[in-house]
Amino acid sequence: MVSERVERRLSAILAADVAGYSRLTCLDEEGTHVQLQGHLRSLIDPKIAEHRGRVVKNTGDGLLAEFSSVVDAVRCALDVQRGMLERNADVPQEKRIEFRIGINVDDVITDRDDIFGDGVNVAARLEGLAEPGGICISEDAHRQARGKLDIVVDDAGEHQLKNIARAVRVYRLRLSDAAGTKRPALVLPDKPSIAVLPFRDLSGDPEQEYFADSIVEEIITALSRFKNLFVIARNSSFTYKGWAVDVKQVGRELGVRYVLEGSIRKGADRARITGRLIDAATGAHVWAKHFDGVLQDIFQFQDEMTANIVGALVPRLEHAEIERARRKPTENLDAYDYYLRGLACIDEWTKEANDEALGLFHKAIELDRRFASAYGMAAYCYVQRDTNFWMTNRAEETAEAVRLAQRAAALDKDDAYALCLAGDVFINFSDLDAGAAMIDRALVLSPNLSMAWLCSGWARIWQGDPELAIQHLARAMRLSPIDPVLFAMHAATAFAHFIAGRSDEALSWSEKASWEQPLYLPGTIIFAASSALAGQLVKTQNAMARLLHHNTRLRISNLNDWCPFRRPQDLAKLADGLRKAGLPE
Repeated sequence: MVSERVERRLSAILAADVAGYSRLTCLDEEGTHVQLQGHLRSLIDPKIAEHRGRVVKNTGDGLLAEFSSVVDAVRCALDVQRGMLERNADVPQEKRIEFRIGINVDDVITDRDDIFGDGVNVAARLEGLAEPGGICISEDAHRQARGKLDIVVDDAGEHQLKNIARAVRVYRLRLSDAAGTKRPALVLPDKPSIAVLPFRDLSGDPEQEYFADSIVEEIITALSRFKNLFVIARNSSFTYKGWAVDVKQVGRELGVRYVLEGSIRKGADRARITGRLIDAATGAHVWAKHFDGVLQDIFQFQDEMTANIVGALVPRLEHAEIERARRKPTENLDAYDYYLRGLACIDEWTKEANDEALGLFHKAIELDRRFASAYGMAAYCYVQRDTNFWMTNRAEETAEAVRLAQRAAALDKDDAYALCLAGDVFINFSDLDAGAAMIDRALVLSPNLSMAWLCSGWARIWQGDPELAIQHLARAMRLSPIDPVLFAMHAATAFAHFIAGRSDEALSWSEKASWEQPLYLPGTIIFAASSALAGQLVKTQNAMARLLHHNTRLRISNLNDWCPFRRPQDLAKLADGLRKAGLPE
């Protein structure tokens, strides 16, 4: 047999896509398409041609381009992003089209007008790592562009990219024009404040990444129990995962004085873990801790790390607080392992991941029948299923959720997380007052638990106390200021303003929530009602179309199933708004 010769050439590859394209098309399909085509036609295509590149193909929400020079590719990317900044200057945030760009250089296979190979795949993965309006480049691309362009880059560290055998070091380009888009600095709390960043996993096995995350989660959980500390929630801390961060910037963005960072290497039955506590104001190290030992002693390490942090920040503490921080959800390491894997799955927010997480939590329960947090997380899976319209038999599944929540609450009345999750199930599916009491107990035990403050906000909304709800939701947002599920906090705040009679505030918060996550049922419900009462016809129609497409069962007659108001006037007000929006009786 004669082998067909494969044509290759060295190329700089630029991959670009629109950040949040599904959300934008969900809000306005035709308008988004017209906007995107306009940007491609009048800015991006001309810039690619100007910098001697060519468009290899369009991908619906983006494109792949090829250049003979990395310098040309980077110049083109910078021009595109700066051009988009100008074009978006007067466009509302929720309607902006923002590109993410990845650039790599490698030997590629050519076939007719297309290009293939790892080099193309790496560029596409880099684009996925870029922030909206940002540019990520590989180490090879950075090496060729360095010294030839007036650019500033941040080293984002090595990343194990999907379907790429080798780890790739990534660099983020800074756009000087984008300086004004940085998050504003937050005011420091009146007590020692700390953020625990994700530890770097040095094991080289992506399957073990959850283990490094679990160490951090347990440290955050333990610290959160101290009322004399202000502890940033895990969801906000983990937005920095995978990046080589500037600790001072983290301190400004999260509004904390101290930052804990570290690394972990796991092999066989042993682990090596390091931690460093840093003063974010000065960048000075407060202390460093090193742990080398067998995995059976992992709880001991967590206790030591927590004790070192607390001892450095709060010299005098109540004995009861120290004892609570030492509590562990289970002593069964196998059960704990299943539980951690479940937590990693539930964060993905997909039906498949939810199904897998539920199975893993049940495996943890089989190994430890008194594992309260596992029961609580299994119950919470059903809340997530209901919120995302994944339930097939709502009556049966909500009954199972309540059973699991009852068990979680009964097993451990001092497990703040289990009580919070159980309370959330109760306020959604069963007993509003009992659920609110569980959440209150969770807040006494762990005043830094942002999830509990969010759940408490919802409980006060359903109970008819919108002002207290707003206070608790503001606390949740301060504890987790860049939470990936901030949309839930914004939606709840919109509900509170809505029943308090502040329509303008309700519309503003609900529009923000709907823009952030168009498929979140509570956010879409309150946005449809608020925009209808405000006479915003187009927004109302778009919101109602989404609502009825994803939840065909929702009607005025069964609205109380999803919005369990205690006060008839609150339900009537929401029903009036949704009736005007077009929700069937």
